[in-house]
Amino acid sequence: MQNVLKISNNKENEINLGKLSDLLSGDLDFHDQISSYASHNFHAFAAKFPPQIPAKFIAELTNPGDTVLDPMVGSGTTLLEAYLSGRFGIGFDIDPLALKIAEVKVTPLNIDEASETGRQIIEHAIDSISNGRQGLEDILKTCWDSKTKEFVDYWFEHDTQMEIMAILRGIRDITNENIRRFFELTLSGIIITKSGGVSLALDLAHTRPHRAKTIFHRVDRVKDDNLDDNDVQHFNIYSTKYLRSALWEFNKKFRQNLDNLPRLSLGSINPRIEFGNAKNLPLDSGSVDLIVTSPPYPSNAIDYMRAHKFSLVWLGYTIEDLSHKRQGYIGSDTLHNMELEELPVHTAGVVSNIMDHDRSKGISLHRYYSEMTQCLREMLRVLRHGKSAIIVVGSSRVRGIDTETSLCLKEIGENLGFVIPKIGVRKLDRDRRMMPAQYNPDLNSQIQQRMHEEYVIGFYKPKI
Repeated sequence: MQNVLKISNNKENEINLGKLSDLLSGDLDFHDQISSYASHNFHAFAAKFPPQIPAKFIAELTNPGDTVLDPMVGSGTTLLEAYLSGRFGIGFDIDPLALKIAEVKVTPLNIDEASETGRQIIEHAIDSISNGRQGLEDILKTCWDSKTKEFVDYWFEHDTQMEIMAILRGIRDITNENIRRFFELTLSGIIITKSGGVSLALDLAHTRPHRAKTIFHRVDRVKDDNLDDNDVQHFNIYSTKYLRSALWEFNKKFRQNLDNLPRLSLGSINPRIEFGNAKNLPLDSGSVDLIVTSPPYPSNAIDYMRAHKFSLVWLGYTIEDLSHKRQGYIGSDTLHNMELEELPVHTAGVVSNIMDHDRSKGISLHRYYSEMTQCLREMLRVLRHGKSAIIVVGSSRVRGIDTETSLCLKEIGENLGFVIPKIGVRKLDRDRRMMPAQYNPDLNSQIQQRMHEEYVIGFYKPKI
């Protein structure tokens, strides 16, 4: 009987591996497909993969009602696709903005109620700026500690601060938690955008912000069919980009987001989204049917918190809080309370090579591969036998040396017990991706040597 079972499992493994390899050999670029449907475009997020990636693997490797996990949920792309396809999505992250984005994107709302709430927020904000400026000034003087206030004053022009605070006061009065989170995310979305949003930062989308040096003024109006155009005129300061009124941007953004909300009603299973660490998942062994995730780039190549703090300081977090949280991100520079894993041969060689050129960067890379070892170990544990994990990764260059991320993660995964039939390759669309790189890169620039393609690795947990 055991021999029969073993033969059956071997045959099933062969079939599953063949199917996974075929999927990884197909088109993974999706450059000709629209990715802004449903709530996928609610909020900008650096290095967000297109929804067609999780959609493809969910459709081909799971059935309705199956469990789909993203242990590093990011912008919630995998969870939204699981939701829309009738699967049970589970997502964890340690980034507070990532969790907020994922939660809002999979939460249906009453459109009429949300629309009326948004109208009231704008109307009350206009009134506060016109008739209650001193109250707003008092709040701005006392709502942050000195370090956080210094950050806000450096990155946000004062009149913009007044507008944001006026909007925020209206949001805080909302009693419906789901609607309140929707508008908090809308506010965040006008701060973190490809063009830097309403802050004085020029490059928030690329997580390497630079402050505007040359500034000039512009007048913008809030446009709302339900409001008198003469209710408000307000200028903001900006540099080499157009920095519009926060009121105008907020009004436009929430209406855009509302237009995409009806698609959410297609899903039938509410997902589970929680604060959690991918290195220690609060899930039973063998409880997941598919994992689709995209871990951070190695060597802190994309520093998510550097951008996220621009909106999180308005949502109750201090700069000190956020700096502490950043230390817990995968691949962070600090080694405090970090136990490094023994790495397999090739991966250890990559780390050693970089360490010979830059010891600090080498240690950081060792931490990254150690943490990814722990993450992959957890993924192997929670997956059912005969199921797969799809991991989308990019590589980085440190002191001109390739970190060889896909090959190293493949080696680590195989060392743990995964079978990897193929590594797919996808070319990045520079017009869509929020990435610190450009076409025709300057090869003398380290940041331009990175991030022009990604790798889609298929990790298969065999039946035994």
